[in-house]
Amino acid sequence: MLTLVAASVVIFAVLDVLPGNVAEVMLGESATAESLAALQAKLGLDRPPAERYASWMRGLAHGDMGTSHSYDSPVADLVKERALVTVPLAVMAMALTTLIALVLGVYAASHHNRGGDLAVMVGSQLGIALPNFWLGILLSLVFAVQLRWFSAGGFPGWEDSPWDGVRALVLPAVALAAVQAAILARITRSAVLDVLREDFVRTARAKGLTRRQVLWGHVLRNAFVPVLTVMGLQFANLLTGTVVIERVFSLPGLGRLVFEAIANRDLIVVRNVVMLFAGSVIVINFVVDVLYVVIDPRLRRHA
Repeated sequence: MLTLVAASVVIFAVLDVLPGNVAEVMLGESATAESLAALQAKLGLDRPPAERYASWMRGLAHGDMGTSHSYDSPVADLVKERALVTVPLAVMAMALTTLIALVLGVYAASHHNRGGDLAVMVGSQLGIALPNFWLGILLSLVFAVQLRWFSAGGFPGWEDSPWDGVRALVLPAVALAAVQAAILARITRSAVLDVLREDFVRTARAKGLTRRQVLWGHVLRNAFVPVLTVMGLQFANLLTGTVVIERVFSLPGLGRLVFEAIANRDLIVVRNVVMLFAGSVIVINFVVDVLYVVIDPRLRRHA
């Protein structure tokens, strides 16, 4: 809770010092001082910062995010509508990241200093170096424009055909997952290599377990704590950092909402969405801490 309060103070303070306001954007450069002052009073922009902050906090405590000045719509409704794009996109990207990274990381560690290990390391370095927006454009050119397997952009919604909604998110999810999978694969490889040197691995092999059983049943579980830490950070990053990909594929998500709100100086939208992102990061970190104990029971003694 204290972390959220501190985050809210920083968010409000940073956004409050930004030049310009929504009244100037709405009325334009030709607006008179009287009309500008009247609109600012109507929107509550003429109140002291402390009073506006207290009003914002009271609203959040009652689940009221206020009304967007530029969209003339409740912020909560805008967030719910856009989250139906961003959250599934982040989940799909994280699922692809986890699948690719775990397979490649374990494979590279089990083939340490051999051709397979070298190939994974080179591929992961290329993945880290590729900007996800450039990869998104490339994927769109190949799979949407040339092969026409997917749409080049836009989002049809979930109401008529959920499958069409999933297909619209495949290419952006792959573009987001490529970089994250490259990073996570290297972390997984390093963690698995450390565990492979432990005595219990030799004991398990001596008991007759196959190499695959040892790798996936014992080694990966013990190596998963540092991997899970990075996964938590990556999922939070996918939730909060989709603005570029959403613009590349014309997806109406939270990132695009924040970008448009900043352009329109609609700070009430920006404040609430950024606050939502901050809360999501805190919740994700808490879930990761709980999963530590589930994955490694030895940590319960130190809890």
